[in-house]
Amino acid sequence: MKDEQRIERITKYGNLPHHVAIIMDGNGRWANKRNLPRTEGHKEGINSVRAVVEAAGWLDIKAVTLYTFSSENWSRPKAEVSALMSLLLNTVKKEVNELNGKNVRLMTIGNIDALPVAPRLGIKNTIKRLRNNTGLILNLALSYSGRQEIITATKEIAKNVKAGKLEVDGINEKLFNEYLQTAEIGDPDLLIRTSGELRVSNFLLWQLAYTELYITDTLWPDFRHSEFYEAIEVYQHRERRFGKVSEQIKA
Repeated sequence: MKDEQRIERITKYGNLPHHVAIIMDGNGRWANKRNLPRTEGHKEGINSVRAVVEAAGWLDIKAVTLYTFSSENWSRPKAEVSALMSLLLNTVKKEVNELNGKNVRLMTIGNIDALPVAPRLGIKNTIKRLRNNTGLILNLALSYSGRQEIITATKEIAKNVKAGKLEVDGINEKLFNEYLQTAEIGDPDLLIRTSGELRVSNFLLWQLAYTELYITDTLWPDFRHSEFYEAIEVYQHRERRFGKVSEQIKA
């Protein structure tokens, strides 16, 4: 539901994050509480994704990165992994027209080539269909590992040094950022983690260096517009100092 008064209040206050990352946790626990299969929690979680995309669009947030499937998730039971891949494929097919209507552009990070053929092609076709949209960037982390992303970037830099395209003394944070998969959208300003867990789970390890963290006990399938607004409002009242003191920031 679109809460126009709350949206207006948030927008008027300012200090909105440009990029929000979310660790969507708690689908299994949501299902277990209801004596349902874990897959039902994943299905209900799609409604939360839809709500976040809507709310972020209404607030003119630039990008939302969702930790959709980690590289470690491949070790889950085969039946659950298969169900997740089917759900991913069905969702992108079902939601593409809605996303297009909302001017959403889709991108991914992670090793998308590790996905089975059908969901991989479904994702790539959806990216192609939405590539000219200019609104919210919905970034899905699929078969993603923060450590592997850093290793891959390091290898690419090393190759360019060896080839004489880069000088070792020219390697700095700005350059390293350009080799990360998030180069286009930048580091997250805000990380939301649902279900109360207090860890980052190998997610955006380099990019989270100065990200504001928001932890909620709400399970992901129960996370909707109101919960997203609450996270944004908490962020708006934070002072981001990046290692400095308050007086330096206010000067």
